[in-house]
Amino acid sequence: MTWRILLTLASHWRRHAGQFATLLVGLALAVGLWTSVQAINAEARASYDAASAALGGAGAQRYQSEDGGPIPLATYAALRRAGWAASPVVEGELAVDGRLYAVTGIDPLTAPGPGGGLGGVLGGDGAGDEDGEGALALAFLTAPGVLLAAPETASALQGAAGLPRVETSAQVAPGMLLTDIAAAQRLLGMEGRLSAVLIDPARQGLAPLSRVAPGLVQAGGSGDVARLTNSFHLNLTAFGFLSFAVGLFIVYAAIGLAFEQRRASLRTLRALGAPLRSVIAALVLEALLLALVAGLAGVALGYAVASALLPDVAATLRGLYGAELGGALSVRPGWIVSGLAIAVIGALAATAQSVRRAASMGLLASARPRAWARASTRRLGLQAGAGVALIAAGLVTPNFADGIVSGFILLGGLLLGAALLLAPALAMILGGLQRMVSGAAAEWFLADTRQQLPSLALALMALMLALAANLGVGTMVGSFRATFTGWLDQRLAAEVYVTASDEAQAADLRAFLDAEADAVLPIWDSERDLLGAPGEIYGVADHATYRDNWPLLTSRPGAWDALAAGEGVMVNEQLWRRERLRLGEAFPVPAGPDLPIVAVYSDYGNPKGQIMLGINLLTELYPDVSRLRYAVRTDRPDALMDDIRARFELPRAGLVDQQSIKQFSLSVFERTFAVTGALNVLTLGVAAFAMFASLTTLATMRLPQLAPVWALGMTRRTLAQLELMRAAALAALTFAAALPAGLALAWALLAVVNVEAFGWRLPVHVFPLDWLRLFALALLAGLLAAALPARRLASRPPHAFLAVFAQER
Repeated sequence: MTWRILLTLASHWRRHAGQFATLLVGLALAVGLWTSVQAINAEARASYDAASAALGGAGAQRYQSEDGGPIPLATYAALRRAGWAASPVVEGELAVDGRLYAVTGIDPLTAPGPGGGLGGVLGGDGAGDEDGEGALALAFLTAPGVLLAAPETASALQGAAGLPRVETSAQVAPGMLLTDIAAAQRLLGMEGRLSAVLIDPARQGLAPLSRVAPGLVQAGGSGDVARLTNSFHLNLTAFGFLSFAVGLFIVYAAIGLAFEQRRASLRTLRALGAPLRSVIAALVLEALLLALVAGLAGVALGYAVASALLPDVAATLRGLYGAELGGALSVRPGWIVSGLAIAVIGALAATAQSVRRAASMGLLASARPRAWARASTRRLGLQAGAGVALIAAGLVTPNFADGIVSGFILLGGLLLGAALLLAPALAMILGGLQRMVSGAAAEWFLADTRQQLPSLALALMALMLALAANLGVGTMVGSFRATFTGWLDQRLAAEVYVTASDEAQAADLRAFLDAEADAVLPIWDSERDLLGAPGEIYGVADHATYRDNWPLLTSRPGAWDALAAGEGVMVNEQLWRRERLRLGEAFPVPAGPDLPIVAVYSDYGNPKGQIMLGINLLTELYPDVSRLRYAVRTDRPDALMDDIRARFELPRAGLVDQQSIKQFSLSVFERTFAVTGALNVLTLGVAAFAMFASLTTLATMRLPQLAPVWALGMTRRTLAQLELMRAAALAALTFAAALPAGLALAWALLAVVNVEAFGWRLPVHVFPLDWLRLFALALLAGLLAAALPARRLASRPPHAFLAVFAQER
């Protein structure tokens, strides 16, 4: 019985193939956007785990120098002689043809993990056999060495001079070069020095570690990278869920309208003796079948979208956190199951109301399709109350809870509340206009538009959510760009930045620059725990460069004088907000005195806490601090850089001009937000499709309302033009509602979510030209959505209108 009922219900989709396609495409789009985000997140987590296995596998712990500088090779030798299971690591950046690459050098003979840290990377492209991998491993260990790189990175390095042989490996992240430690030392100018040491705590040596290598401290490994990137992945997940919700509106509207169209069929089935339980089972089974078909298509679409977005996500994580992502997207069961599950949940949720109505519908219930729309208008008051309650709940949540989750509750309350308020607000506006206009045609047009609101409400809500998300995220990105550009101009005040290869070269370089440059400013730092978390301590020279340019958010009078005298400390915004510090509060400097906080400075892009001391106090507290980096002030940067290159053999990345750093930083910034921009466009496209789907479905149901007007003398062409005007007017009013919602969203992102996720707050900048562009897109979306239904209406034959008067409807 259930199967026969299901076939009867399916006949509706055969007669309305366009509506069926709309339903499948809507659900597939919703699942695709959700799945793409889950696939990207799964790939990122797998990359973190792979990094942990390659450079800290089998529980190995990473140790670095107490001051954050290089580790002498003698320290590593002492560890090995004392019986400690230690393995050296060399890391740095290599500039090749104007692009920076992250170089990691390992020792395969001592590295933890399978294959000495090379398990799975040699022959990772699947092209080599055992003999080929053995030859590659031998070349990796012997001079001049081998660079393992992702296929796209290897292609970019073809023909580059001064590099060892480059081999491809799909297991190496784009922009990263993996090589033997000796080759890495030669490339980075770090002969005799290491960046870190990996130690297996389960295989301890003969003497305590603190005695063998007293200058080493345990550092955060890839687990810290995963922790730092959690906020980014949560942002992506929230955006994916928003996209899924927008797409689900299509499904909900299509199923709801299909129920109204099949109300007569359901009544007939019941009258013929079909059990109510079988009817409900058939509706649920239909939803499950649709979910599986659309879910599989959505998973395939999500894979394609994730593959296209993965390079920009990798650039984002590398730029913000220094995390490396694999170059190829792998098919993982987790996100496939997630996509199918969300498809089933979404389809069942969209069907729930139709099932409830079918269960409560009596045998003599009206089968008129517009009955649903008329009944829906009575719920606008309740909907408005729910919208106000959601907004209020979102606004008060940050006052009672901390963390990024409270920020997303705020965002959800604002967006969903604004969406629920849209239909009541539009009904109120149309009602007011109806009382203001005169003329039968104008009054009918506004009354008819108001009557269609319940049927178009979901599509308009989807459009409003997409527009608000575009406005909010666009305002956030624009504000970040404007602030970040100005901040770079302040922070990068020096014309040249130079890094020596060792202390002896640094002394010679300093003597040369003292005579040739206007000022030589040390950039010396030590990595220490700050209030229980990994942080950085920088020393600052007493110079006008800092006093005139350094961006301070808040400060006490005479802050720079106190810093230079060693009587105060400046903290970055991240540390200040995370620990809820106050100006004047005593700050415990590691291995030093408690100093009052005299200023807070902006430090965008740095996930760690950071403080600044006077340079004299820094060298007094940490005499072993690395003194290799300097900022140089000069009025002839190009000539000075040529002189430095001629006199000193610096590492490839040891000499950089101000403009190159700015360009690189801005390029990282643009790629960082390319992902959100792409998701914005996709979400807006889904919303436009939702409006098209609703208008197309309603077009076949509107003849009873249009036929009397046509019979009174209004031409089909005029009716079609009014349909276009109606769509444009509703799109314009929806944009007007989305504008304050989008600005509220931008405020929440910048003032709440951004602070919880990254630790800094940005001022809100407004961009009216972007609003005009988005307004034009909203109008275009409305007109395109109504174009096909309007065209069909204009060409509908007169007998179709006349037939309405002979039918029950």
